[in-house]
Amino acid sequence: MTSERTAAVIGAGFGGLALAIRLQAAGIQTSLFEKRDKPGGRAYVYEDQGFIFDAGPTVITDPPCLEEVFASAGRRMSDYVELLPVSPFYRLLFDDGYAFDYDNDQDLLDRQIAMKSPDDIEGYRRFLDYSRAVYAKGYKELGAVPFLSFKDMIRVAPDLAKLQAWRSVYSMVSKFIKDEQLRQVFSFHSLLVGGNPFSTSSIYTLIHALERQGGVWFPRGGTGALIAAMVRLFQDIGGNLRLSTPVDRIETAGDRITAVIAAGERHPVDLVASNGDIVHTYRDLLSNHPHGASKAKSLMNKRFSMSLFVIYFGLRRNHPIAHHTVLFGPRYRPLITEIFGSDRLAEDFSLYLHAPSVTDPSLAPPGMGSYYVLAPVPHLGHAPLDWSVEGPRYRDLILDHLEQRILPGLRDDLVTVRHFTPDDFKSELNAFVGSAFSLEPILTQSAWFRPHNRDDRIHNLYIVGAGTHPGAGVPGVVGSAKATAGLMIADARR
Repeated sequence: MTSERTAAVIGAGFGGLALAIRLQAAGIQTSLFEKRDKPGGRAYVYEDQGFIFDAGPTVITDPPCLEEVFASAGRRMSDYVELLPVSPFYRLLFDDGYAFDYDNDQDLLDRQIAMKSPDDIEGYRRFLDYSRAVYAKGYKELGAVPFLSFKDMIRVAPDLAKLQAWRSVYSMVSKFIKDEQLRQVFSFHSLLVGGNPFSTSSIYTLIHALERQGGVWFPRGGTGALIAAMVRLFQDIGGNLRLSTPVDRIETAGDRITAVIAAGERHPVDLVASNGDIVHTYRDLLSNHPHGASKAKSLMNKRFSMSLFVIYFGLRRNHPIAHHTVLFGPRYRPLITEIFGSDRLAEDFSLYLHAPSVTDPSLAPPGMGSYYVLAPVPHLGHAPLDWSVEGPRYRDLILDHLEQRILPGLRDDLVTVRHFTPDDFKSELNAFVGSAFSLEPILTQSAWFRPHNRDDRIHNLYIVGAGTHPGAGVPGVVGSAKATAGLMIADARR
């Protein structure tokens, strides 16, 4: 392949970076355009008074999918970044004081299940077998394969039917496990990719097997260190990263893209891939093409994942807690129902608390702790709240709750605090209705039913990231990059 072929990738999130690396490594001269002043997208990094805060993904699973990105360029990931094992994977704390350490130690899991509900030991084993079967089919076999035609969907339909993909995550977990709190332990994972456990396809139980198969990891220096490693690799092999350079529009001639207009400058290009928000891509960047408007209208009628309210805070103490803690509130199904459809903010919440200084003390000043906590909240399409008012109020409610439940003395130890709201998802990340994970991962918005990795009409337009197949989460968007890169490289060779 000659170096005359050029590509533009819009958005330097995990998906955009992984795609740009693969394209550049294949001999396609690739420019990566990023609106913000730092790469990473949702994996942005904040620094304040010696504290380092990863803004987004903090649970790294399936290291081989990342290693494969580096290998595509003939490099080893271990030469660029170090991954540290996290144990337990998660500590799950319930409102009544019950605690469960979810880890890769089968004996530990068996003992905890036996103490809670002896009848569920065998049920858990059968659930794990089911999850592994879904992982083998839905992730290993199909996770990086583009679904471009309905025939592709028909081809896998028998397998999806055999796996009962029409059932929800919670329904499938409940088929095997009877204790209600253990059902929560093994069904909450879909929330990590923007899915409601009560409506998301049971295919997403594969996350459990994915974690059991490859562990849970954290990059030394934070998730931002993994982004920095990918950026360094991209530049080492000749890629061009342009920060603080928002793409204003995509220029077309007929049904082909001819250039991207970024920061007022025209960049002629052969191939374009968007790692930006899916609605933003079609509605705003392709506003001059009739396909852009019609596609955006169709997308805006689909179901989008919930948003998040995130607080980043530094404390004078590094509390001896788990790296990842899930604090369940008094309600599970009713709260999740409100998160995915209510026009108001619930006064109770379930929280995910990230304490990276437990694993890597360098993320805070000596003896101190860096933290972030997130609460799933309705997106702006359901609840168009005034977050300039709700944000500070909700922040204080959550910090008070953490002080009472897990971080005593939080208020006295507080050094720095900031928060990120659905409004910020919309303005900073161009996220439609402030959704944190793009389209909701229900069965009728998955695989072929999700926006395709290559556009059906504009044939040199490609999509990468959470809005296309296979979906959100670091393994998901890295898988989308593999699927999209395969299409782009093949098309460039024609």
